[in-house]
Amino acid sequence: MISTLVITLLLMVVTAIILAKVLNMPRNIWLLFLVQPLTMSATPVIVFIGGILSTKLAPDPSLATLPLTLMIIGLAVTTLPAGAFAKKVGRKKAFMLGLAISLSGSLLAMTAALISSFYLFLTACAFIGSSAAFVMQLRFAAIDSVNDDKDIAKVVSILMFAGIFAAFLGPEIAVFAKDWLASPHGYAGSFLGLAIMVLIAMVIFQWFEEPTIKEDPTRGAERPLTLIIKQPLVIIAILAATIGYGLMSLLMTATPISMHNMQGHSLNDTKWVIQSHIAAMYLPSLITGTLVSRIGLKNVLMIGILLFVGVILIALNGQQVMHYWWTLVLLGVSWNFLFLTGTVLLPECYRASERHKVQALNDFIIFSVQALASLLAGWVLFKAGWSTLVYSTIPFILIMFFANIWFYRLTYPIAASTANNK
Repeated sequence: MISTLVITLLLMVVTAIILAKVLNMPRNIWLLFLVQPLTMSATPVIVFIGGILSTKLAPDPSLATLPLTLMIIGLAVTTLPAGAFAKKVGRKKAFMLGLAISLSGSLLAMTAALISSFYLFLTACAFIGSSAAFVMQLRFAAIDSVNDDKDIAKVVSILMFAGIFAAFLGPEIAVFAKDWLASPHGYAGSFLGLAIMVLIAMVIFQWFEEPTIKEDPTRGAERPLTLIIKQPLVIIAILAATIGYGLMSLLMTATPISMHNMQGHSLNDTKWVIQSHIAAMYLPSLITGTLVSRIGLKNVLMIGILLFVGVILIALNGQQVMHYWWTLVLLGVSWNFLFLTGTVLLPECYRASERHKVQALNDFIIFSVQALASLLAGWVLFKAGWSTLVYSTIPFILIMFFANIWFYRLTYPIAASTANNK
């Protein structure tokens, strides 16, 4: 396991060097590429061991997904303040605050595991979630760091690809460090390891340069938020990211409990499935930027929708390890296509002066829905079973399908619609 950690960190550094020296990416981009996986490691740690630990800490096993839910609620309620704070003090100071919150949450979770306190663990997860609101702003910091709008899809893909390292760093540090500290149910050391990751990120981020945004006077004054969100492209962008995140959270949250606690699959098999899922979320980013330029956002979105149909079919076909593996891998790729579509489409619809409030509202909606989905995941799983959980995703994927048909029927090009809307 230590070799996997070392190899992952080395590959991450080598990739950052390639971005800097070979692809000639701006310094901010490769710095963000290094920082993001270290900070994002918290999510796979909570996804992987949060439910398993909570079945031992919680007064009722059906509350096992509550820590993950609290993490996502913390993320959701912090998105608007995080956006406002970034607008006031800049991306760099805002993210440093987010890292400080993440460090506090990691140490609180470590303490909760040491003293077997479920409620302190819930508090820690809420802290970690709040910090994630600042982490999610990194993709917009990357967008702000490029001068050519044509590079937006490329840098978003690069930042999303960085998540593949979090897919391995999080679960590996959770397993490798879980016995660093003696605790009644284990895993206290996992959160100490997570705190170390955050400290490394804080050091690296010191070299980040605050992006300079030039306002275009020809775009006019800043518009009310109610007017901006009525644009068809804004609605489609938010739907794509929200439904992608919501459905992914619903199935991903339930999987470790369904696999390990209910079906009796081993912890290593469960770890492998979760790692494969998170890798599948980000690995397609190697090609999605090219796909967008070649076949367009509309077709990328439709592929994502069709992939989710495959998720449903496989998930309903059985509950062996490979059923879970294929379900979670296809789920990850589908999420990538939907979330990237929403992220790339959204900047087409706002002016530079409007970016913070639109981005914050976008993330607030996404992660509020994700929080609800993660909360329902445990309840539906324990009360109605895995199959019912899978069936419940069908209406939402139908909504996304018809939203994409609407996208296709917008006959004018995106560039033209952007000019008109702006």
